[in-house]
Amino acid sequence: MNFYRSRTLASVGLLAMLASCDKGPGFEYIHLPGTEPAAGANMPFTSAIKVRSGSIVFLSGITAAPVPHSHPHVPAEFDGLDFSAEAQAESIMARMQETIEAAGGEITDVIRVTKFVVDVGANQDAINRVMNRYWGDNHRPASTTVEIVRLATDPRFVLEIEAVAVIPD
Repeated sequence: MNFYRSRTLASVGLLAMLASCDKGPGFEYIHLPGTEPAAGANMPFTSAIKVRSGSIVFLSGITAAPVPHSHPHVPAEFDGLDFSAEAQAESIMARMQETIEAAGGEITDVIRVTKFVVDVGANQDAINRVMNRYWGDNHRPASTTVEIVRLATDPRFVLEIEAVAVIPD
């Protein structure tokens, strides 16, 4: 009995060691037929992502509001901001990148985003252009977009993004 237990533990240890030798990302893209980048699909997201290893980092919702800012919110603190969808997406993606880097990773370690958008029809294209610029040509996290009436921070904001990243060990 002890022989089998020792052998099983040694096998598990070897598998763990081999898994840790992988220098690639701790995740794998899952593409449904016709959605692969090579198929010419112009999708700003990936169907699914399988996590294989790494540390999972959960990012709170990020808006274009300056950090820090008052709580409860003081609208005058936001008066000098550019409230266009493009400027908000740029600010959010820069803060997301800064946060991921503070956790020891890169922006392309983000595997999941949820976008909360006011007026998707008017704002989605500008938001996607900015996000795609940050992701580059080969990375697309799994994504969901939810249309909302307004954000809690200030009614002039049109976008909030929460994210999940897998930072390689």
